[in-house]
Amino acid sequence: MKYQKIDSKLFIKNRKNFLGRMKPNSIAFFNSNDIYPISADSTLPFEQHRDIFYLSGVDQEESVLMLCTGCTDQNFREVLFLKETDEQIAVWEGPKLNKKQAFETSGIKSVFWLDEMENIIDKVMDECETIYYNHNEHYRAKVEMETREERFNKWLDGKYPNKLKERSNPILQHFRSIKDPVELELIQKACDITNKGFRRVLNFVKDGVWEYEIEAEFIHEFLRNRSKKFAYTPIIASGSNANILHYIENNKQCKDGELILMDVGAEYANYSSDMTRTIPVSGRYSKRQKDIYNAVLRVKNEATKMLIPGTDWKEYHVEVGKLMTSELLSLGLLDKSDVQNEPKEKPAYKKYFMHGTSHHMGLDTHDYGLLDKPMNENMVFTVEPGIYLPDEGFGVRLEDDVVIQKSGAPINLMKDIAIEIDEIENLMNN
Repeated sequence: MKYQKIDSKLFIKNRKNFLGRMKPNSIAFFNSNDIYPISADSTLPFEQHRDIFYLSGVDQEESVLMLCTGCTDQNFREVLFLKETDEQIAVWEGPKLNKKQAFETSGIKSVFWLDEMENIIDKVMDECETIYYNHNEHYRAKVEMETREERFNKWLDGKYPNKLKERSNPILQHFRSIKDPVELELIQKACDITNKGFRRVLNFVKDGVWEYEIEAEFIHEFLRNRSKKFAYTPIIASGSNANILHYIENNKQCKDGELILMDVGAEYANYSSDMTRTIPVSGRYSKRQKDIYNAVLRVKNEATKMLIPGTDWKEYHVEVGKLMTSELLSLGLLDKSDVQNEPKEKPAYKKYFMHGTSHHMGLDTHDYGLLDKPMNENMVFTVEPGIYLPDEGFGVRLEDDVVIQKSGAPINLMKDIAIEIDEIENLMNN
């Protein structure tokens, strides 16, 4: 792994929290992701399932975590099953985790090879009444293929049909949404790497540069700072491409007079950052671009102040909509009749700002979090308002990542990433 070793105390704490929410005499399982095939003998780079990583720190394929509250034998309360290294694997891929390394990573003493798994599960299942099944229940998830986790769930269901069933996801949604100080440090590291990439790009952009060249500058800086990749598919959208919310082609040439909307973040140790900045190709904003930009910045700054413990996520978005409506009225993009006649289900501001303002962030860019529960201290949210003007050939979005505090304004993890117009122009022209 490119990232530096994470103290196993984090994963020990995470398991303790999860076990504390499980029913008596119950058992739960968490699987690594598959290595996904492309064609012929090609595969996608391996990405660990965030749930087993959160609970164990294990970052390799073909791994299974078992947690059991009902075992009389303490050795089977927490168990890792791992792929054993053979001679061929060692030669072609390098060795996998051995048992000592697995303990040092996870804090789990009971580590077995996968070929021992079925016998051990059979042994402990006699003492268990309930099985916790892990499913992807994220509100944005659209899973069209069967994952390793779901294959394992089918196997459990077929082998132990008479056990009671519970869901792991509500427990994970709760705990994963509230970040440990170690997690906040890892997210900050990802944000700091993103900052380095952004500063590199500010010195690189000029008339005639291609969007994919900017993308290349970001990934160069990310890799040399121990990030293995983008946290999500990067958006480098110049001119009117900024009005396509999920534009990822990144294949247009950038011209003087245009703005470039860059929605880009580095990952670090599987934790995400999520930044958006909108910069001028020429190094100078026009008056119109400044007016739109500053309107978005004011909304972002005011919306950030609302991210405090007790805030309701849905009501928060209603209030941000009011802020944006006021700015659009001032800009002349809306008039009073637009607002007076707006349907409740589609407010007038949605013509220019059609997406949400904030989402949970952490191990996933759109991280787990119960959106029907009030916001809590140490949750991490993005703040990302925007104004999109297809008729004028540009759009502006600005985005930071912030940590909710017990009292007062949240901490901005991207406070060192230039965002004010003067800052950006100075950096681009020095």
